[in-house]
Amino acid sequence: MQLSTGVRAAAAACVIGLGASLLATAASAAEKRSVCIFDPLGATGPIFTLTKATKVKALGWGYDLELRAYTDEKIASDDFLAGQCDAALLTDVRAREFNRFTGTLVAVGAIPGYDELSTLLQTLSSPKAAPLMKSENYEIAGIAPAGAIYVLLRDRAIDSVEKIQGKKIATLDYDPAAVAMVRHVGGSVVSATTSSFAGKFNNGSVDVAYAPAVAYQPMELYKGVEPNGSVFNYNFAQMTFQLVVTADKFSDSFKQNMREYYQSRFGEFMDIVKKAEAEIPANVWVQPSGEQAAGFDSMLKDVRISLRDEGVYHPKMLKLMQKVRCQSEATKAECVDGRE
Repeated sequence: MQLSTGVRAAAAACVIGLGASLLATAASAAEKRSVCIFDPLGATGPIFTLTKATKVKALGWGYDLELRAYTDEKIASDDFLAGQCDAALLTDVRAREFNRFTGTLVAVGAIPGYDELSTLLQTLSSPKAAPLMKSENYEIAGIAPAGAIYVLLRDRAIDSVEKIQGKKIATLDYDPAAVAMVRHVGGSVVSATTSSFAGKFNNGSVDVAYAPAVAYQPMELYKGVEPNGSVFNYNFAQMTFQLVVTADKFSDSFKQNMREYYQSRFGEFMDIVKKAEAEIPANVWVQPSGEQAAGFDSMLKDVRISLRDEGVYHPKMLKLMQKVRCQSEATKAECVDGRE
């Protein structure tokens, strides 16, 4: 039976109206919660935009989320600490304040590639890992990959650790690991935040910065790199965004559902990361020699162990990451040396 255009349009309108009505009903029945979301570009930025999909999912799990954009990560974190938000989406460095275990995911040199990262995040999203997601009254309810962290230089002649000595490096000074790394290589710490480092790098206030590729275009880092600088193609760490929640504000089922939902989007997040890496011009990348890469591996391991002993990195997470690395390459010396 053929339906007229008018009948089809009316039917479509009914379906749309019914869907909107069901969403409205779900929202009115759901418990209201607020989420502070750090995005350097605010409500129009990619992080905030990607997070909008969680609002629809959350309705099905009994919560109506109010999403609030913050361009200053410290304010987002402080508002969450003060109870002005029930949850916060933060970088792993900030999230470490609420969970040292997941905050150790950004440990320098600990995750060499995206295959290892995928294995780790899959493990952490499982129900068996749920107890490790909670620390006091805070809990990690989702982890999203943001890509490898690369060193960006205004002068491509800086191509070794020796040449970085004395250079000004934009450093997240609230991150003990970053400060330790800069001092370890003899650089000069210039205090910066996730909101201010790009400006300092682009205007020449610092010689060196570090960031994932997803920040290159949105934060206009090419202004600091081009025409004479470079991006050093060595993965110094893996950056993640983590959804931290006040544990007693959400049900256990919601938190586990959200962790699994974030993990289900791993491929989507990684497509964005890989696209951003591919968009950085080929002539900008500088490839380390095999000897340089091995030297960095050794140096970063020493820094990891030192920061573990100082209580910055969680030993259980470091052990898990080493186990994943050794699954990929069991012949590495670290797989039997027992140091980590």
